[in-house]
Amino acid sequence: MQRLALINNQFAHVQQAPPDPILGLTVAFKEDKDPRKCNLGVGAYRDNDGKPYVFPIVRKIEAELAKDTTIDKEYLPIDGLAEFGKGARMAVFGWDSPHVDSDRIGTIQTLSGTGALRVIADTLAAFKPGAIYVSNPTWSNHHGVFAAAGLKIREYRYFDKKTKGLDLAGCLADLEAAAPGSVVMLHTCAHNPTGVDPTEEEWKKIAEVCKRNQLYPFFDTAYQGFSSGSMDKDAFGLRHFLNEGFEMCISQSFAKVMGLYGERIGACHFVCADKATKERLMSQVRIIVRVQYSSPPKHGALVAAKILTNPEYRNAWLAELAPVCNRMNEMRAALKAALVKNGCPGDWSHITTQIGMFSFTGLTVAQSDRMVNHHHIYMTKNGRISICGVTTKNVDYIADAIKEVVTHKY
Repeated sequence: MQRLALINNQFAHVQQAPPDPILGLTVAFKEDKDPRKCNLGVGAYRDNDGKPYVFPIVRKIEAELAKDTTIDKEYLPIDGLAEFGKGARMAVFGWDSPHVDSDRIGTIQTLSGTGALRVIADTLAAFKPGAIYVSNPTWSNHHGVFAAAGLKIREYRYFDKKTKGLDLAGCLADLEAAAPGSVVMLHTCAHNPTGVDPTEEEWKKIAEVCKRNQLYPFFDTAYQGFSSGSMDKDAFGLRHFLNEGFEMCISQSFAKVMGLYGERIGACHFVCADKATKERLMSQVRIIVRVQYSSPPKHGALVAAKILTNPEYRNAWLAELAPVCNRMNEMRAALKAALVKNGCPGDWSHITTQIGMFSFTGLTVAQSDRMVNHHHIYMTKNGRISICGVTTKNVDYIADAIKEVVTHKY
């Protein structure tokens, strides 16, 4: 019997994909041999020596867990660790909020914030088809996740390039014009990539438009507590919507705020009209999770649960979080001062009025490319820098490089 010849290359037709715009920067940074190099691209906290930071309370809890011989390595249920789910609700809704134990709110532990985004996106695509409105600009991976889930992506104005602040009028006008019933993604705090957040009064105006136009809020909560150092202040907008009676969904990450990047600890929450609706919806969400990854990781959930639900550990964590936020604010002030001192053309006040991990510097694509290729300062093409990459040792070099690219003749 004659056999057919095998095809030698089954995937010869596959085209090379471009590197991820952010993760690719980290690879290039590591390969760079220049001693002046700086990494302002990665969205992860670094100390003043540019090193990863592990919260002491995390180390303490991990040591306790290592001694606990009752902990096994069995799978968690699809919903994840129940204690973590409760702690996640406590963080986002308030430690003593009645919403923590509400029977109309469903919670699923996810593979950090990105996993929560995808679970919610698949849920929306299956049961609430229609457009999802995202801010312009937004985190680049939002587009990738939502497009992969089959959602129709629309944009609303958010960033004012002239003031380098919030374009409130454009935001409200676009949400007013959105198709009623559409989903609107809102960044709970520390907007990525701009670092521009609405004030409390602006949040109220956004909620009024969403209510009038019957829009469904989707809050992306990746940096709560990492902006102001206050979990309550950072959650004002989300909690205002909740108190106004909105149904909503929430993606949540503990990567930044607890330094648990590699543990992939996050959650998604669905605030439903009533218990019966919640039960039906969560039965479908569990099927979505089952076919994606079946169950979430355990170790990081145990750590986060202890921090969130134990008042002693929680207070220790919040005390450790304060200097982390303070360092970012100090580096914002130092970078602005260095730019003023070296006479860099332009108004750099937005460096300190923006908040959180990132600053939308206003540098153009050409200027950002020159920062990378000429000065070995790695940052995204849209001008976003991670303030965590700025240290007392490199701030003057970064400021001088910014002045050089701003005054360079292109």
